[in-house]
Amino acid sequence: DVQLQASGGGLVQAGGSLRLSCVVSGFTKDDYAIGWFRQAPGKEREGDSCISVSDEYTHSADSVKGRFTISSDKRKNTVYLEMNGLKPEDTAVYYCAAGPNTCYPFGPRLDDYDYWGQGTLVTVSS
Repeated sequence: DVQLQASGGGLVQAGGSLRLSCVVSGFTKDDYAIGWFRQAPGKEREGDSCISVSDEYTHSADSVKGRFTISSDKRKNTVYLEMNGLKPEDTAVYYCAAGPNTCYPFGPRLDDYDYWGQGTLVTVSS
C-alpha cells in the first residue's frame, strides 16, 4: 500500500535550520503531488509547501515562502523540506502527504491529499 515516512525533526534554536525527509513507497502513478503540512497543538493542520513530482514545480504558503524549500529526488523516492530561519511559531508536528497532482500557488490544500505519513516533531526554541 502507499506509505509515506517522514523524518528529520528535532530541537533547534530560533534562526536555525532543519531538513525533513519524506520517503514515498507504493505509489504507482507519476502525476501525484507531495505536500508538507504542520499541526501545532490546539491548531488546525495547515499546508506549508507542495511539489508536483511529475512536473517538478513547487509552491509555498506565504508564511514560509523564502524560508522553506521543497524538493524531490525521484531516484530515492524522497521529498525534502529544507527549513531555514526557523521561528518558535514553526514548532509543530510536520506531516508529508500525497495526492492527485494538485499543488496550488498558495500551497497545499488539506482535502486534496489522500495519503499521510506519521509526522515528525519540530521544536524551535527561542
